[in-house]
Amino acid sequence: MSELFEPLLRSYDERRRAELVAAYMAVEHAAEPVSEVRFAALREPALRRTVEAMLALNGRTLIRSERKHWISGYRDDVAAELAKESGCVPPARERAVLTLVLIHSVAIPRAAGLLADDSWLSPHPTPVDELRRRTQLPVGELEASLRRLRLAGLVSQVKAGADDAGGFVPGPQFHRLTDAARRRLQEELILAAGPDSPLAAAIRARRRGREREQGENT
Repeated sequence: MSELFEPLLRSYDERRRAELVAAYMAVEHAAEPVSEVRFAALREPALRRTVEAMLALNGRTLIRSERKHWISGYRDDVAAELAKESGCVPPARERAVLTLVLIHSVAIPRAAGLLADDSWLSPHPTPVDELRRRTQLPVGELEASLRRLRLAGLVSQVKAGADDAGGFVPGPQFHRLTDAARRRLQEELILAAGPDSPLAAAIRARRRGREREQGENT
């Protein structure tokens, strides 16, 4: 790693280099966004730009969440290329289960005014019984899909409490969405939850318009 980053770090003294590497490691490996209060290289704009440059060497970018917290994620152009690789895309069954979790934990509570428009994390778990009712997957395959989604950080399991049935919510990987990725996911969720709605029709029309423009410009 030191060789990869040496051109970016060579102008800094030992203390600053350590601060930059510490911030890089934190945003890359933390499950949750990290507070800039803990890392000088995230607090100071000049150092933060160097952290961004370090991330860019691996196709990553720095993502700011609310309350001055930071985490890393793939750049939009890199994510688009990775999505073309079958090995980087979850199987259809896992995508279907994840969509159900997003609909019941995010889309429905958001429509009821219980979630902020830009939030992809939710305190409203989707019960396992609901997932069983809404999917045609055998119980064993559903449980296997949920297990793999948990390992990938795409869902988290909320344990049942005295007054809470528990269930599944979107996982920590949703912290790592860029603004553009959040918008795309929002559109895909609308298309999945209400494919015949006026909003879904508007999304499809807008996409067709963009495709025509891109075709005319090529």
